[in-house]
Amino acid sequence: MRTAEIHRNTAETQIDVTVNLDGTGLYTVSTGIGFLDHMIEQLSRHSLIDMTVKTVGDLHIDQHHTTEDTAIAIGEAVAKALGDKRGISRYGSVYSPMDETLTRVALDISGRPWLVCKLPFTVQKIGEWDAEMVEHFFHSFAQAAGITLHIEFLYGSNNHHIVESAFKGLARALRQAVEIDPRKADAIPSTKGML
Repeated sequence: MRTAEIHRNTAETQIDVTVNLDGTGLYTVSTGIGFLDHMIEQLSRHSLIDMTVKTVGDLHIDQHHTTEDTAIAIGEAVAKALGDKRGISRYGSVYSPMDETLTRVALDISGRPWLVCKLPFTVQKIGEWDAEMVEHFFHSFAQAAGITLHIEFLYGSNNHHIVESAFKGLARALRQAVEIDPRKADAIPSTKGML
């Protein structure tokens, strides 16, 4: 079983995360930020990664620490569950439509974290979540998981749809990348012999 638990406790947040990469998309999520909960639920459901996420953060200050540390903990859990990455497909890419919006997501579980994120917003908040925290979530997740992640908005207008298409795109690309390749289930997918 490719599973992991992360317990992250700082002066700013207390977080418990579990993941099962070979799950069915079951989730229990509570961060104190409703729209962030909704997006992590989408990430779990569409990646088929079972997740429990419990975050208690200093929301009386702002949403930065809660968003960042939750993304770090989820990323660390995914990286830990992947182990040496033996047998994974490694790459994933999707076009993610949501009504009028289309977003392209491509990723490589490379061990070399990087984010290119091109998402436009015309509002400061989506639900009660600060729009500027969306890119920060993706950045923190990619860094902690060791993933090269590209997210590009192609067209659309509704800010909710833009964010949700990005999260669903990440989920579907991640699902592809963590799948075991039956043709090379015993091999690390790199000419270097490690990722």
